[in-house]
Amino acid sequence: MLLKPREYDHRTPAELGEHYRVEKELASRLRTATGEQRRSMYRAVYDELYQLVPHHPQLTRKSSADLTQEAVIPQIRLLRQYLRPDCTVLEIGPGDCALSVALAQEARQVYGLDVSEEITHRNSLPSNFKLILSDGTSVPLPAGSVDVAYSNQLMEHLHPDDALEQLQGIWRTLRPGGVYICITPSRLNGPHDVSRFFDLVATGFHLKEYTVGELNRLFRKVGFRKVHSLLGRKGTFVPVPLAPVLALEAALSLIPAKPRRSLALTLPCRAFLGVRLVATK
Repeated sequence: MLLKPREYDHRTPAELGEHYRVEKELASRLRTATGEQRRSMYRAVYDELYQLVPHHPQLTRKSSADLTQEAVIPQIRLLRQYLRPDCTVLEIGPGDCALSVALAQEARQVYGLDVSEEITHRNSLPSNFKLILSDGTSVPLPAGSVDVAYSNQLMEHLHPDDALEQLQGIWRTLRPGGVYICITPSRLNGPHDVSRFFDLVATGFHLKEYTVGELNRLFRKVGFRKVHSLLGRKGTFVPVPLAPVLALEAALSLIPAKPRRSLALTLPCRAFLGVRLVATK
């Protein structure tokens, strides 16, 4: 193993190895599938993963109220500055729906868009929350119906060929002046899926990990008129221009993978490299 398990992941090396082997095989199916095949495959492979890996962190966190709250509170703190009581929120990839349920107390309507029912199933949901199952790329909501779109650890799970299509769908559903807040791990200090314990590049369900520069180009391509980064931690962030982040990314890109990863994982670099972008329509 290249890395030791982090404090929040208490699984044994055998369990991590099992997770790695299952996820890598399923991810290989997605990577080699055609676009048409992927439309039905996203849901199938994620359902299979959660069935075959019952110790997956997303499943075990769901059973712990403390861990769930620990994950939700800083995200609410981050998003609150963009919310109004009459707004409509779209969370892409809501996972266990804990954040969406919390957002339903802050907004008029909340939609959750996901590919799998295995992880999203809950006993009760607020009346102003609706879960929509997707093929992994389409965003089946009316144009101009959403004020705030949000995804956390989602973009990296899309096949690169599907990312542009989903972004176009998000842009279409946003009202003029609406925002998309996108959080995704940086490729420069990755990988960040289960393959981080075994490989120097992502081979699991992180089908593509991005830099700020790469995502900024994608956002501009679909039509977002303004993009800025967020710097901070634990839900408290300030907007920063992209230029210093892009300069750091360019410098780190010149360093070979293994030493770059070690340097990019230090706290100062993590603060700037964390891909937290706010794109305005």
